[in-house]
Amino acid sequence: MTDDRERWALILGGSSGMGEATALALAANGYRIVGIHLDFRAALAHVDEVKAGIVAAGSEAIYINMNAADDAKRAAAIETIRTRFDESRAAGRHPYIRIVMHSLAFGSLVPFIADDPKEAVDRKKMEMTQDVMANSLVYWVQDLYRAGFLERGSKVYAMTSEGTSRVIPSYGVVSGAKAAMESHVRQLAMEFARRGAGIAVNSIRAGVTDTPALRKIPENQRMVDVTIARNPHGRLTTTADVAEAILRLSESDSDWVSGNIIGVDGTEYVTG
Repeated sequence: MTDDRERWALILGGSSGMGEATALALAANGYRIVGIHLDFRAALAHVDEVKAGIVAAGSEAIYINMNAADDAKRAAAIETIRTRFDESRAAGRHPYIRIVMHSLAFGSLVPFIADDPKEAVDRKKMEMTQDVMANSLVYWVQDLYRAGFLERGSKVYAMTSEGTSRVIPSYGVVSGAKAAMESHVRQLAMEFARRGAGIAVNSIRAGVTDTPALRKIPENQRMVDVTIARNPHGRLTTTADVAEAILRLSESDSDWVSGNIIGVDGTEYVTG
């Protein structure tokens, strides 16, 4: 049966890196895009470029500059989506969010132990990182589902990394948040399956990728050098690799592939 619903993608972290590449790839394949991002004045010109690229692909871009972990701002964003969907329904179309991509990279890159307490993690840094990079996934999915925006065939993807199981000196706080996020993905997948909702939820474990988030990690050059040496392809993962994977994984309405950590890394992880 032909699916004539109006497909939308919600990209949390849609102005750079993997989120940007995925937004552009989906736009080129018929998806309308809602991008949630947090950027200051210097970066807003690039956001405009991303939006222009989406429009140039024949699609539509709604970009909202906000803290994705703020409850009030999330509620306002949901209402913005609702208003736009109401316009589509009034025109006889059936809009829904086919893809949700959680690609928020806003956390503390500090060690647990340092001689100067100011240089180590504290409660505020730990809880902020956990809230943005893990717990916000649950809150967004809850609100989107309750609003009726997620339907049979919808896919939720949360970006993770091998840092959940391997140690990087400054990555401990983010590692813990990513591990929690993977757990949230499993739980959401199970609960949607029990409801017969037809909604799949998976983690995407990309290989080391040159993104603004990677460049903020103090050990980033060492990570790049080691990755190129160990990846059988002799290169880093690209944002285009990630976008292509999400596009192809979303072609089917099936929710049978759900609750998994899907590697998009050219066998980088298993090579060790």
